[in-house]
Amino acid sequence: MNKTLKYITLCFVGLIAVNIIANKIYKRFDLTSDKRYTLSESVITITENVTSPLIIDVFLEGDDFPSEFRRLQKETKELLEEFKAKNPNIVFNFINPLEDDDTRDRNIQQLTQRGLTPMQLTVQENGKSSQAIIFPWALASYNEQTVIIPLVKNKIGSSQQELVTNSVQHLEYAFADGFSKLTQNKSKKIAILKGNKEFDDKYIADFVKTIGEYYLIAPFTLDSVNTNPQKTLKDLQQFDLIISAKPLEPFTEGEKFVLDQYTMNGGKSLWLIDAVAMEKDSLYNDAGRNFAVGRDLNLTDFFFKYGVRINPVITSTLYSAPITLAMGSGSESQFQNLRWPYSPLAGINNNHPIVNNLDIVKFEFANQIDTLKNNIKKTILLETAPLTRLEGIPREISLNIVTQEQDPSTFNKGKQNLAVLLEGEFTSAYNNRVKPFQLSNVKNKSINTKMVVIADGDVIKNDVARNVPQELGFDRWTGKLYGNKEFLLNTVNYLLDDNGLINIRSKEIAVAFLDQEKIAKQKTTWQLVNIVLPLILLAFFGGLFTYFRKRKYTA
Repeated sequence: MNKTLKYITLCFVGLIAVNIIANKIYKRFDLTSDKRYTLSESVITITENVTSPLIIDVFLEGDDFPSEFRRLQKETKELLEEFKAKNPNIVFNFINPLEDDDTRDRNIQQLTQRGLTPMQLTVQENGKSSQAIIFPWALASYNEQTVIIPLVKNKIGSSQQELVTNSVQHLEYAFADGFSKLTQNKSKKIAILKGNKEFDDKYIADFVKTIGEYYLIAPFTLDSVNTNPQKTLKDLQQFDLIISAKPLEPFTEGEKFVLDQYTMNGGKSLWLIDAVAMEKDSLYNDAGRNFAVGRDLNLTDFFFKYGVRINPVITSTLYSAPITLAMGSGSESQFQNLRWPYSPLAGINNNHPIVNNLDIVKFEFANQIDTLKNNIKKTILLETAPLTRLEGIPREISLNIVTQEQDPSTFNKGKQNLAVLLEGEFTSAYNNRVKPFQLSNVKNKSINTKMVVIADGDVIKNDVARNVPQELGFDRWTGKLYGNKEFLLNTVNYLLDDNGLINIRSKEIAVAFLDQEKIAKQKTTWQLVNIVLPLILLAFFGGLFTYFRKRKYTA
C-alpha cells in the first residue's frame, strides 16, 4: 500500500514539474520539408517591434470555398498562429462578411469602398460548376492605423491552383509588409528628379503613393547647378535614391557631373530612359501614324562608362500586350483587342529577389540595352521573349500593322535586355576628362553602390482616367494587371538595401492539390473502397474470430 501511494505521489509531482517546465520552455517544431512554418529572420524582427495589440481581421472565411482556396485559408490561419506564437500582441479573427443574408449587400458595398474588392471564383466539385464570391483580404490595425493586406497574388494566365500556390508563397511577405508599414518609421529619402521634362506628377502618382508608404519622397531639380553646383550636390546627397522617370530634355554636362559625383559618393539611382521619341497616344489621330525618331538625352557616355548602352532601336515582339481600337464605322464600331508588337511583355527566369515570383511587366516602345565589359556586376532583370526583332529609326509607326499578318521568321533577334541592375565600385564618367566646373572632394572611383537602368520610361506610367490616376500596371481595356508596380517597388527596396522584406519573396513553398476532374471520375470507386471494403474486412475477420472461437470451445 505504501509503495502504491509513493508511486502515485511521484507521478503527481512529476506531472506538476512537467507542466511548470512546459510553461517556462516553449518550442514549436517545423517538420515540413520546405520549412513553410519557419518565419524568416527579418519577419521575426518586424514582429518583435509590435509592442501593443495588433488586430488582424481576415475576410477569407466561408463554407462554399473551392478546395484550393480552403487550402489558402488554412495556410493563412497557420501562418498567423506562427506570428501569434512569436508575439502574443498579434491577435487575429476570421470573419465571413457574406454569412448574414440581411447584411450581405451592405458588407460587400462597404468593403468595396475601402478597396477590398470581391473575387468571383468558379467552383468545380463533384463534376459540377458553380460560382462563389470571396474577399481575399485582411485588415491590420495598430495604434489607430490600418493597412490593407492582400491575400491573393494574381498572375496573368494562372489557373486557380497556380493562383493559390503563388498566393501561399506570397503570404509571409504580405503580412510582414503590412506589419512593417504599421510599426517602422520612415527614414530613407527618395528624390524624384524634375527639370528635364520628366513625367508630370499625375502619371507617376500611383507609384509615388506606393513608395511613400515606406520612404520619404520629395521632388528635386538640378536648376541650381549653373549657379551653385556645390550646394546642389550637397542637397542631392541628402537623398538615398534618385529616380529619373522618362526625361525628354538633354542633361547638361554640369547636371551630369553632379549626378556622377552623387553616384561616386554611394548614391543609388533608378533610370527609366527612352532613347526613341515615340508615344502611343500620338497614333490616335486621323492618319493613325507617326514617325519614331531618336531622342538624345546626352547620357550615352554617362551610361557607357558605367557599363551599359541604351540603343536607339525599337523592340517589337510577338509576345506583347494588345492594343484596344474601335473597329468599324459609325454606330457599328466596336472596341477590339488587337495584336500590337510594340508593347513587349517582359520577364526573366532567375531567382534574383527583384524579379523572383514576379508577374510579367508591360513596356511601350521599349529600347534595347547592351552590357559592356568592366568591373561592374551586371544582372539582367527583364528581357523580351525570344521572338523579337529590332527596328531602326527613323521609322514610321502605323496602326495599320494590327490588320497585317506578322511573319514569325522576321522576329529572329532572340531575347533582348530591357532592364539591367549594376552593382559595384563605379568609375567616374569624368575620370581623365575635363570637368565642367570645380567641386570639392571630386572622386574618380565610387564606394560600393547600385543602379538600375530601364530602357523605357512608360514602365512607371499609370493611366489617367477623367483626371484621376489609375493603378500602375492596370489595363482598363483588358482588365489585366501587369507586374509593373511590384517590379519597381522591388527595385526600390533592393536599391535601398531593404533586403529583409524582398528576400522573403524567394521562399518556395510546395502546395499539393487534389485533381478535381480525377475525383469526379473515380468518386464511385473510392466510395466503394472506403465504405464497402471495411465492411467486407470486418465480416471476414468476424467470421474467422467466430470460427476459431467455436473450434476452441466446442471440444
